[in-house]
Amino acid sequence: MIDLEVLKTLQEATTSAETLEKLSSDTDQFVRVRVAAHVNTSAETLVKLSKDESEYVREFVAEHHNTPVATLVELSKDSLLAYWIAGNKNTPVEILNDFSRNEDENIRASVAVNPNTPVETLEKLSKDENEDVRAAVAKNPNKNSEV
Repeated sequence: MIDLEVLKTLQEATTSAETLEKLSSDTDQFVRVRVAAHVNTSAETLVKLSKDESEYVREFVAEHHNTPVATLVELSKDSLLAYWIAGNKNTPVEILNDFSRNEDENIRASVAVNPNTPVETLEKLSKDENEDVRAAVAKNPNKNSEV
């Protein structure tokens, strides 16, 4: 059972990176998930959590805006995390381009809404067989009128 004080700490927007680092070693997976999702979690803590045994913890690391690029590259090798990596605005273009050809339409749609996806890739995705992928391209803030 999760400690209510810990839960309260994890819900506070002002929780410090130092406190989150301490909580990142908690034995409760739910606590580690909340640390991985917290806006104040440091890049160093996210790198540590990227090696967590829990797929759920790694998913939140994969989508966190503070996760270093090198960690995103490493996590991209895990096919279970592709959807989350594809949506992270810090994911390198090479990985986005690779994921844009993934057989899973959800991964392609995640690439399509990523603001870091190149226009050329958006053009290809705008012709995708899946209507959800095409609709996701329309939501991309970087699409041009030709896409």
